[in-house]
Amino acid sequence: MGRAQFEVLYSQVLKDYNVDSSRIYLTGLSMGGYGTWSWVLNKPERFAAVVPICGEGTPSKACVLKSKPVWVFHNADDPTVPVKGSRDMVNAIRNCGGTLVKYTENATGGHNAWTKAYSDPALYTWLNQQKK
Repeated sequence: MGRAQFEVLYSQVLKDYNVDSSRIYLTGLSMGGYGTWSWVLNKPERFAAVVPICGEGTPSKACVLKSKPVWVFHNADDPTVPVKGSRDMVNAIRNCGGTLVKYTENATGGHNAWTKAYSDPALYTWLNQQKK
């Protein structure tokens, strides 16, 4: 999905549903994790919080997220998307002074970091605390 398609989706959701625009959360896994990073790096003001899972972003752009609640998930033994992508983004945000970034790295689990992430009630408690 390209940036223009993201914007069409965003606008359509706001139009069709009763959405609290101060509580829009973005998450995605694998290629969706890449998409999550891409979208939030280009439009950080759109989201109250983001949860990229086993994706990779652009560390040189990470400073736009220094004040954004971000919770990143990845498994150390992921054979599909190297864990370095998540580590690099988390470190880049922190190096910009970001204190709202959380990182959960499981030692095992292969590429499937999303099952643990999405079944953890703490994630939803955390998301519900985020508002822009």
